[in-house]
Amino acid sequence: MVTIKSYTDLKQSKKLAEILPLESADMDYIPVVNTDNIDGEYSVIVNKWDNDHIIEEGWIPCWSLTALLSVLHDYTLQTNTDGTVFVVCDSKKPMISDAYDNPVDACVAIIESLHELKTL
Repeated sequence: MVTIKSYTDLKQSKKLAEILPLESADMDYIPVVNTDNIDGEYSVIVNKWDNDHIIEEGWIPCWSLTALLSVLHDYTLQTNTDGTVFVVCDSKKPMISDAYDNPVDACVAIIESLHELKTL
């Protein structure tokens, strides 16, 4: 059984922090002393963003699936009959992602592709 991620992992978050406006993130990875967390030395928390928000030193923005879809407002997610997910854009920007096991990975891949093409 495939586990569906609901937010970006630490590696994806670091990459997206270089590409997207930090205000588009709706969560943060924060450093913690306890290293038993699933993401190593970080724990993810939901963050209420506002215009005055400043990321604390060492915090890494994290994007939920909802936040990723907000960034990709012209795009939709579709699933194949085998359950894999891919992203399709509208007719103005013809692009389709590879198939992924979960929608977060599909969204991250298309954001990275659009960034490389300088269309995001």
